[in-house]
Amino acid sequence: MDTFLMFLLVGLLAQSVDGALGMAYGVIANTVLLAFGVPPATASASVHVAKIFTGGASAASHIAHRNILWPLFWPLAIGGVVGGVVGAYVLTGVPGERIKPYILVYLLLIGAWVLWRAGHNIRNRIFPPRLSGPLGVVGGFLDAIGGGGWGPTVTSTLVGAGTEPRRAIGTVNSAELLVTSAISAAFLVALLTGRWDGGALENHAWAIGGLIVGGLIAAPFAGWITKRVPAKILTYGVGGLIILLAGYQALQLAGIAP
Repeated sequence: MDTFLMFLLVGLLAQSVDGALGMAYGVIANTVLLAFGVPPATASASVHVAKIFTGGASAASHIAHRNILWPLFWPLAIGGVVGGVVGAYVLTGVPGERIKPYILVYLLLIGAWVLWRAGHNIRNRIFPPRLSGPLGVVGGFLDAIGGGGWGPTVTSTLVGAGTEPRRAIGTVNSAELLVTSAISAAFLVALLTGRWDGGALENHAWAIGGLIVGGLIAAPFAGWITKRVPAKILTYGVGGLIILLAGYQALQLAGIAP
């Protein structure tokens, strides 16, 4: 029960940040699971199972508050499903750590660009829909590999390109439901076909349950928070969080942080 309550708090915190800024649920939850010694593939699968529930509630909130750009939604979602399935296949058979340094460099650069934009009055514009599909593929792949990467990659790119922050966050959060469902299904197929032993998922049931309940408590407020917070504050928040998360993961790679 102590494990359940602790991960309920983790899920509450992670979903509050994710709902407001369009990223970090997977990164926060996955980092905590890894810190407890859960294998990477098992941690990623656990987080994605939890995100099916929290993502549904968050998407409903963003739809209700009209935070979604539908011309971007479907290409992002379809691309994310493709990339996520491929990423899950790779993670269950091949370590994904080799590409992580390149991802972190990309995120640090994007984070710096987003912060620069926040301090300058640059006109918002819609990200080209023809490019949103490939962006979704990359985001889905990185999300499956790292247990969290959809938001930092996709939200930061859309905001950096000039998309209105609340609509970028709402669109990415809502598309994530389909991406997460596909990644979870891919892990299930890998488990059933014997490609992956599952890392004793049942041993982490309390943690997964806590992540789900904590996330469900926070998720309904996602659309309301994003709609009420000024665009400049959201932009600063997105940029700052990207740099913070990428910096921490870089310290982990260097063996400096746990």
